[in-house]
Amino acid sequence: MTDAAPTPTGALVLQDGTVLWGRGFGASGRSVGEVCFNTSLTGYQEIMTDPSYAGQIITFTFPHIGNTGTNPEDIETKTPAARGLIVKTDVTEPSNWRSVQNFDAWLKNWNLIGLAGIDTRRLTRLIRDTGAPTGVIVHNPAGITDAISPPPPRKRKPGPASKAWTSPKT
Repeated sequence: MTDAAPTPTGALVLQDGTVLWGRGFGASGRSVGEVCFNTSLTGYQEIMTDPSYAGQIITFTFPHIGNTGTNPEDIETKTPAARGLIVKTDVTEPSNWRSVQNFDAWLKNWNLIGLAGIDTRRLTRLIRDTGAPTGVIVHNPAGITDAISPPPPRKRKPGPASKAWTSPKT
């Protein structure tokens, strides 16, 4: 007798069509954003509410995200700026005297999707080597059994290599 693999409840679909299956947590639904990474050891609640992460799906490389819970003092803005997050290990119950709510409930409260069970080291290397892709993060507690379309490629703003940024020849 073989055990069937559990149906994934979450996924990340990158703009190139790559699909990373995992376990969703937090809010149900889908969200589109730029996939980035963060290597901080602490401060996940501050990171999720930091305006510099607006519109992004954050890949946390540290394995213990959620273990201190959340509280009203550790926010950077009144509402979270990020669109979702990706972690390797499941979020645990908090163990901190300052915690007033576990991270999963906090994410649900703010309608943010989390995805666990992802090889965050591999994803971080991909982002580092190829740039931050647009992605769709999806969570359905009943399981994801249908195809998920990748997001459309995003338009890049002019950068240093564009004509607008080059110096005129003298």
